[in-house]
Amino acid sequence: MKGLHILMIDDSEQDTILIGEALNGSGIVQSLGAVINGEEALKYLRKEPPYQDKTLPDLILLDINMPVMDGHETLVQIKSDDRLKHIPVIMLTTSSAYNDIKKAYQQYSNSYIVKPYEIVDLNSIVETIKNYWLNTVRLTH
Repeated sequence: MKGLHILMIDDSEQDTILIGEALNGSGIVQSLGAVINGEEALKYLRKEPPYQDKTLPDLILLDINMPVMDGHETLVQIKSDDRLKHIPVIMLTTSSAYNDIKKAYQQYSNSYIVKPYEIVDLNSIVETIKNYWLNTVRLTH
């Protein structure tokens, strides 16, 4: 499988740039889309204007603390949509609060990473999700 199409949902432009550079340098990514909140993410994922020409991502990186629609609500919306629920979601956030972590997994997050993190760890988790979820789980359905 070639590189992943990844959608990053985060209101921090700095985090988006840093993560984009890290992932692009790893060879894991084919394309990286970015939006600043959950509402924009749902438009992107549902191919609503101005995102109608965007490629549906293979993987989503999702922050929790964002304006308009937070990461928990965004995750619920993604996982309750039959067209989107198959897309693995990694929560990538500054919150290490037990309740946020527990809630994310109860809402079917595929992984949870607390910022700051080591780039090698992020790349390793993304590669593991790619290998397991996209090459094993999806191919068996």
